[in-house]
Amino acid sequence: MAVLGSGNANGGCSLLHAAGLGYGASLALNLPVKVRLLDKEPRRQLEDPDGLLEAVMKSWKDAGLAVPEGELFWSVKSEIPPRQGLKSSAGVSVAAIKALCEATGIELEKADIVDLSAAAQLSSGVSLTGSYDDSWAALDGGWKLIDSNAEDARSGMLLESVGPNSDDWTVLLVLRGDRDKRPEMENFTFHQQAFSQALTALQEGKDLVALTWNGRGVVGALNDAEGRRMSNDAFVNGARAAGMSGSGPAIAIFIPAISKPSIERLIQWYEKFDHVEIRLTKVINAEFEPSDEE
Repeated sequence: MAVLGSGNANGGCSLLHAAGLGYGASLALNLPVKVRLLDKEPRRQLEDPDGLLEAVMKSWKDAGLAVPEGELFWSVKSEIPPRQGLKSSAGVSVAAIKALCEATGIELEKADIVDLSAAAQLSSGVSLTGSYDDSWAALDGGWKLIDSNAEDARSGMLLESVGPNSDDWTVLLVLRGDRDKRPEMENFTFHQQAFSQALTALQEGKDLVALTWNGRGVVGALNDAEGRRMSNDAFVNGARAAGMSGSGPAIAIFIPAISKPSIERLIQWYEKFDHVEIRLTKVINAEFEPSDEE
């Protein structure tokens, strides 16, 4: 069995859900995923219930890009909890496109990779908006504010940031199991005030304030009373920011890295819930230097 190509990406958490106002932003987190393109079926059975990788291949072909000859297979090794709002679909699709690039020797610009990823996520039904912001985070680190109604990834990028300094923060993820169902777009209509607050915070460079306001909007859209309570519990126990990510149900909590007692207290608090799993991770900062205008 030969590896024709491999690609790496990562997960993230939401700073602004694109279904709220048509603008989205996701922050890259150290939740790695590796996708390989193979010429023989791997021993480990591939789990792809939404047909995302098939959709990736279709978006690649629809773009007129060459495909390696022969029968092709995928393997995925991911540390992104699936169906929890932590950008597993964006991570897998971006990594798969990078694997195709390596297998074919085709070099794509980052914006082109994001466009292909968005097309695959829309056609497979795993995204309401195309998740351009999620794919940028999976590919590039930091966060980018995206107009989800723009024609493509290049024209849709409005603002970008390296993100909160990774050394300064510990990110605690409260994993609450797979989501039961995906929300409808209209579920977000009645919570635009919270999403507007998140958008304003991003424009002011206050990304963690945005995470909290966005989380309030999402729990309202999902009518998730437990998610609201668990997010509020974070502040009582020493967190600086907390909010539901994506369309849930995972909650991302930011604690100052030097505050070891707060980290331990939060871990102990959420471990009391039988259905909860705790994961600690870090931000992946983008490598670019923001301009003075930002």
